[in-house]
Amino acid sequence: MATIKHISSKNADYAAAEAYLTFEHDEFTMKPTLDEAGRLIPRQDYRLDTLNCGDEDFALSCIRANLRYGKNSKREDIKSHHYIISFDPRDAADNVLTVDQAQALGLAYCKEHFPGHQALVCTHPDGHNHSSNIHVHIVINSLRIAEVERKPYMDRASDTRAGDKHRCTAAAMRYFRSEVMEMCHREGLYQIDLLNGSKNKVTEREYWAKRKGQAKLDKENAALLAEGITPRQTKFETDKDHLRQTIRKALSTAVSFDEFATLLLREGVTVKESRGRLSYLTPDRTKPITARKLGTDFDKAAVLAVFQQNALHRPEKGVVKHNPHAPTQGAGYGRKPVQITPNPDSPQRLVDIAAKRAEGKGIGYERWAKTFNLKQMAKTMNFLSEHGFTSPEEVDAALEAAISGQHAAGEKLKELESRITANKELMHQIGVYRRTKPTHDGLKTAKKPERYREAFHADLTLYEAAVRYFRERGLKKLPATSRLQAENEALISEKNGRYTEYREQKARAAELQKVKSNLAAMLRQERTKEMRRDWER
Repeated sequence: MATIKHISSKNADYAAAEAYLTFEHDEFTMKPTLDEAGRLIPRQDYRLDTLNCGDEDFALSCIRANLRYGKNSKREDIKSHHYIISFDPRDAADNVLTVDQAQALGLAYCKEHFPGHQALVCTHPDGHNHSSNIHVHIVINSLRIAEVERKPYMDRASDTRAGDKHRCTAAAMRYFRSEVMEMCHREGLYQIDLLNGSKNKVTEREYWAKRKGQAKLDKENAALLAEGITPRQTKFETDKDHLRQTIRKALSTAVSFDEFATLLLREGVTVKESRGRLSYLTPDRTKPITARKLGTDFDKAAVLAVFQQNALHRPEKGVVKHNPHAPTQGAGYGRKPVQITPNPDSPQRLVDIAAKRAEGKGIGYERWAKTFNLKQMAKTMNFLSEHGFTSPEEVDAALEAAISGQHAAGEKLKELESRITANKELMHQIGVYRRTKPTHDGLKTAKKPERYREAFHADLTLYEAAVRYFRERGLKKLPATSRLQAENEALISEKNGRYTEYREQKARAAELQKVKSNLAAMLRQERTKEMRRDWER
C-alpha cells in the first residue's frame, strides 16, 4: 500500500535537502555516511528532477525567491516541506512498478498538488529497512512563486497567492492522502484506506523506537551467540506492541465489555470509556493510551463488533450458533461452507505433455513435466480437501460465483469512479466560477464593454463556460466545496474497499480456474486408464 507522510523543516540550507537525497545517510542519526577518506558516498540508484527552478539548482532558486518576496528570513520560519510517498513492497514484483515509473508518478503528483512551488522530486528504490519499497521524496520551498488555482482543502486567500506560504493543515493531509489512494487505484497498485485510520497505527516515533530497539537487541544477541548462549528474545517489542497483544488476547474470547475489562484487568490493564472513546492504562503509566494511538482495531466500534462475532461462535447449552456471514458455496441445502483464503502453495496449471512433445520438446523436458504434474495434482487434491469441495460441480459453482463477484465489484468501481470524477469536475468549475466572477462583474460597470471584453476574454470565456456547466446540471445553488470533498473522501474509501474485493475475487477466480482445468485433466487421465484396463481385459 502507498502511504504519504509530511515533515516540515526550518533549515535554511536548501542544499542539505538535495544532499540527503543524493548521498548515503545513517538511517538512525540521519548524518551523512563517509568513506575511509572522509568523503560523502553517493547513493547507488535514484532519480532526481527539479520543478519551477528555471536554469538554476533548487537551493539557489529558493534563496532568490525568498529574497524577492522578503520571506523565510527568520529562524522560526518553516523553510521547506518534505512529503514522502512510499509504495507497497509488493508493487515492484506483482504490479511491475519501476523506479522510473514511480518518479513519473511523483512528478505528476507534485505538479498537480504543489503548483507554484520550487520543488525537488527524487525516487529511491529501497526503504530504511531494505524492504524494497520504492518511495518518492517531494521537497518544496514553503514559499509560493506563482498564483495557483484554489484546491478543495484551501480555506484562505493566501493559500493561492504568489508570495505567500504553503500550509500543511489537517484538511490538506486528508486531501493528499485521498489523492494518493486515487493515484494507486488508477495505476493498479496496492492500496489501503488512508482516510479512516489503520488497524495498527505506528507513529514515526514508535517506528524508530522499534528500529533502534531491534538494532540494539541484535547486537546484544550477537554477543551472546558468540559465547554459545541462545538468546531468550529475538524480536524487539515496544510497550504499545505488548499492549496491542494483550488487548487482542482479551478480545479473542470476550463477548461483553464487562468480560473484556475483567480479562484486561488480570493483565494489569485498565480500560475506560469516555465520550464514546476507549483508552487503556498500563501499570507503568499514569496517563492512559487512547485507542486512536493504537489503531482502529482497538476503538469502541471495532471492539463491540468483535464481541458480537464472539457471541455467535460461543457454544450455549451444547449448541453452536450459526454465523450468517460465513461464506458458502451457493444456494441449496446440505452444502459445506467454503472459505477460500490466499494460499502460497496454490496449484499451477498442469502441463500438456503431448502438446509439448508435438512442439519438439525432448525427453528431459518430458521427465521434468511428469514430476511437475504429479506435484500439481497433489496440490490440487489438497486444495479441494482444504476448501471442502467434493465434486467438479461445486468447483464450477464457486468459480461462477467468483467471476460474478469480480464483475459486480468492477461495475461498482466504475460507478464510484464516475461519481468521484463528477465531483472533482464540479469542484473545479466552482473554483473557476469564483475566480472569474469579479472579472464578469466588472463587465457590468465597464465604460467601454467591448474593449473590456477583449482585454479579459480568457476569464470571461471561463466564467461563461462554468455558468453553462451549472445550468446544464440544473444547479441553482452551488454546493460547498468542503462538502463535495468530504463526499469524495467517503467515495474513495468505499472505492478502496471495492478495489480490494475486486482483486480478491479476481485472484480467487484465477485460482479456481486452474483447479478446474487440473481436475478436468486428471479426470480425463483416469478415464483413459479405465478404458485401457477394460480393453486389456
